[in-house]
Amino acid sequence: MREIGSRASASPDKPMNYQIHVPAGPLADFVEYFWSLRDAPADAKGSVLPSGTLGLVIHLDEDEARVYDSESAEGYRPLSGAVVSGVYDRAFTTHAREHASAVGVHFRPGGSWPFFGLPLGELAGAHVDLRMLWGDATSELRERLWTAEAHPDRIRILEAALGRRLNHAPAGHRAVAIAVRELELGETSVGAVAERVGLSRRRLIELFTAQVGVTPKKFSRLRRFQRVLQTTRHVDEPIWSDVALGCGYFDQSHLIRDFVDFSGLSPAEYARVRSADATNHHVRLSG
Repeated sequence: MREIGSRASASPDKPMNYQIHVPAGPLADFVEYFWSLRDAPADAKGSVLPSGTLGLVIHLDEDEARVYDSESAEGYRPLSGAVVSGVYDRAFTTHAREHASAVGVHFRPGGSWPFFGLPLGELAGAHVDLRMLWGDATSELRERLWTAEAHPDRIRILEAALGRRLNHAPAGHRAVAIAVRELELGETSVGAVAERVGLSRRRLIELFTAQVGVTPKKFSRLRRFQRVLQTTRHVDEPIWSDVALGCGYFDQSHLIRDFVDFSGLSPAEYARVRSADATNHHVRLSG
C-alpha cells in the first residue's frame, strides 16, 4: 500500500492512531484517500465541516453512528454503523464514541458517482445506511473489516470492495469532469463552463448534480470555503482580509457570510475554538 500519513495523538494513557492511504491505479481518479482510525478518545464530539464531496464511514466498535441535530427529540439521529454522507452544506456533529474505531473513504470532488448506483443529488444533505445502497454485501464487508486489526489490512479490504464496484460502473459524462476541474479553481462561471463543454446551462446543472451530488454553484462555494480552511489550518491568527482575497472572495464580509453559512461560526469564532482532530475535514470544537 502507498501510505501518505499516520499519526498518534490523544491522551497520554490512550494514544489514538490514524492512517491514511492514497490509492494507485484506476481508483486514484475517484478516491482522494482511504483512512483508518483506532483508539479515538470516547468523550468528545466533533464538528464535520462541508467539503463538497461525499464520504463513506464504517464504524467497527459498534454498529451504530449518531448525527447530532436539532430535529430529533433525543438531539441526535441514530444510524447504522456503515454510513454514506451526501454532500452537505452545513456542519454536523458526531460523537467520538462511535468513531473510536472506524475506516472510511474520502472521495475526490465528483469521484463518488460510480459506487452508489443512484443520482447523487438524492443524497444531498443526508446520511444514509450503506445497506440501502449495497444490500447484504454491507454486512459481509463490515464483518471482514472488524476482524482485520491492522490499518493496512482494513484499508486493503475496503479498497478492494470499491475496486470491484468500479469495474462494473458506467462511464460518467466527460463534461462533468471538466466542470469539476474548472469550478475547483474558482475562476470561471457555470455559464462559461456550459458553453465550453457544449451543453445548455440547465443540462450541465442536471448532469453535475447527479454525478457530484450538489449544484455547480454550491460546489464552487463549498470548495472555496475548503480553500480557506486549508490556507488557515496551521495559522494561529489569520489575517482574514488577506485570506478572503487570496481564496477568491470579493472581500472579508463575503468570506464571513459563507463561513457562517457553512460552519455556523464566524471565522474569528472558529479560530478560537478549533482543535485539529485526527481526521481531515473533522474538527473538534472546544466550547
